[in-house]
Amino acid sequence: MLLSGLLIDALVGEPRFVWSRVPHPVVLVGKFIQLADERINKGVARKAKGIFFLCFLVASGGVLGRLIGELGAVVSATFVAILLAQRSLVNHVNQVAASLRVSLEEGRQAVGLIVGRDTRRMQESEVASAAIETAAENFSDGVMAPIFWFLIAGLPGLFVYKCVNTADSMIGYKTARHKDFGWAAAKFDDLLNWVPARVSALMLATIGKVLHRARQIKRDAKLHRSPNAGWPEAAMAFSLNVAIAGPRSYEGEKQNFAWVNEGGNVATACDIERSTRMLWSCWALAFASVCIISIFSQ
Repeated sequence: MLLSGLLIDALVGEPRFVWSRVPHPVVLVGKFIQLADERINKGVARKAKGIFFLCFLVASGGVLGRLIGELGAVVSATFVAILLAQRSLVNHVNQVAASLRVSLEEGRQAVGLIVGRDTRRMQESEVASAAIETAAENFSDGVMAPIFWFLIAGLPGLFVYKCVNTADSMIGYKTARHKDFGWAAAKFDDLLNWVPARVSALMLATIGKVLHRARQIKRDAKLHRSPNAGWPEAAMAFSLNVAIAGPRSYEGEKQNFAWVNEGGNVATACDIERSTRMLWSCWALAFASVCIISIFSQ
């Protein structure tokens, strides 16, 4: 089922003609989380409410995954493909490179669709850096983590992961509104992504032939504000020999984030395309690994 899902996602991705007519499962989960945020996230004991909601979300995801698994291999493989994001990730990141080649303004608009930072005053290198960071981080949580949790716990594991990851992306922020209610979602997402992030970094470093720079990758990974995202980002930066991350602006406020591979070259549209070619090489390595696991598990 996982091998079939990987192939379907790689070939088809997320066809617009389908998801323009019916809601994507992740969108439905997002609407449920938004409803809970509006109805529950108020008053006192917000952290306790957030923990209770996360437990309910995890249980619901596990049950739903189990029920769908009972519908047969074809339906299960289809849902695996739907919940993977390799093709869509590559398409979105490559669109930034294509837009940047047209003009800086179009590049800013394209990258604004995949990042949450301010893009209006970005320079070309900042646009390219943001796209490369997105490619690395989302390969980890959009491809490798779903693969890992399917291997561990089948469809229930995959559904639980996607529910938690979606919750983290919506409420797992240290803002006044969400620092308590989203605390459990953020912490549990960090836990679920701990192994996949490091496996992703290992794969990227292997493909990029920079395993000999493991100490530097580890050093820069620890500079990231996330305990996980820094690993694939650092591995990607050293593989491409470009400097990424660094200072950026959110809602008009400058944030002095650390550079990753600070001594690397300035990122360009060409480097964005190199990053997506690396993602496909890592996808092939992941596919081959699943094949081997399948053979030895018989």
